[in-house]
Amino acid sequence: MNYDIKLADRVRQYLITIPDIDIEEKKMFRGLTFMVNNKMCVSVSGKNLMCRFDPELQDKVAGRKGFQTMIMKGSVYKGYCYVSPEGIQTIKDFEFWVNLCLDFNGKAKSSKHRQAVKKNTKTKN
Repeated sequence: MNYDIKLADRVRQYLITIPDIDIEEKKMFRGLTFMVNNKMCVSVSGKNLMCRFDPELQDKVAGRKGFQTMIMKGSVYKGYCYVSPEGIQTIKDFEFWVNLCLDFNGKAKSSKHRQAVKKNTKTKN
């Protein structure tokens, strides 16, 4: 699992400035994922950010510097992308991408696995 530690620190330092969110770090997606309020928000994969955002904004953000379409098993994953280092060099660009992820996080659904774990935990109590 190789990921840019400096970029991970940059994400971490930014997220801790946001009030009233719960942040958890998990090693996944060949990198480090930042879970916000129990939902995947943004990841560091290699030297790239992997962003989760509102799929309706796909076409709007696709033209931004550093944007790379996420393709898995031959399918485009709308609402997910990689952003190369050139797209996050400036503070303004970096904050744009992380804020885009944070904006969607409130609307995003938790993973089915996470929901199942929560349900199982509730029934045990």
